[in-house]
Amino acid sequence: MTTDLEGLKALVTGGASGIGRATADLLSERGADVAVLDLDSRGVPAPLRPFTADVGDDRSVRAAVEAAAAAMGGLDILVNNAGIGAVGTVEDNPDDHWTRVLDVNVLGVVRTTRAALPHLRRSAHAAIVNTCSIAATAGLPRRALYSAGKGAVLSLTLAMAVDHVREGIRVTCVNPGTVDTPWVGRLLDAADDPAAERAALDARQPTGRLVTAREVAEAIVYLASPAAGSITGTSLAVDGGMAGLRIRPEPAR
Repeated sequence: MTTDLEGLKALVTGGASGIGRATADLLSERGADVAVLDLDSRGVPAPLRPFTADVGDDRSVRAAVEAAAAAMGGLDILVNNAGIGAVGTVEDNPDDHWTRVLDVNVLGVVRTTRAALPHLRRSAHAAIVNTCSIAATAGLPRRALYSAGKGAVLSLTLAMAVDHVREGIRVTCVNPGTVDTPWVGRLLDAADDPAAERAALDARQPTGRLVTAREVAEAIVYLASPAAGSITGTSLAVDGGMAGLRIRPEPAR
């Protein structure tokens, strides 16, 4: 395993499970000192550094980011991954649900970035990677609220990138397709026919399967690494070809 991130300090929000945990593990494997910020950071193993915070609460975020930066002696990489899901058309979610999801998925990025910027400005290699979604660029059924939030994250990534490029801070995002995470697992478990629903999700991606959390983590770590030093203000789809490919149906047998 390459250790090209040796000496760098990284913070991953929502890092206790799913894409965030896979990213934290890979950053650590590649040599980075990694802090995990999550609502429930119990069970996060060493050498990862667990910190508990709610990205929906500014005071909580500021305290956790300051503690993590102090513990690691600085901050070079921020992965804004924390988020919550939502299912339904515009008719299906009440206003308070819209407020909560947008508060976590969009303002959560704002709060964590705002707290991290003073530390990132002191880094010789500063990178922010936001976890966006294919839902920001493709119309997915019954994902109105989730898509609205991720669309905002995509636009926010571009705005952040231009605001901070002259400070030496690169900002990018990844757009995963449907990833085999605990949240997707819960959606499948709640379906009338979980096996049929999984088959439908698999078929929606041209590769014929769900994306793995590790595959998304590989993209995030690349964008955060010195190897991507000339990449900023861009999004990287990790979606099995879902955004750009239009495959023909299998011929009937």
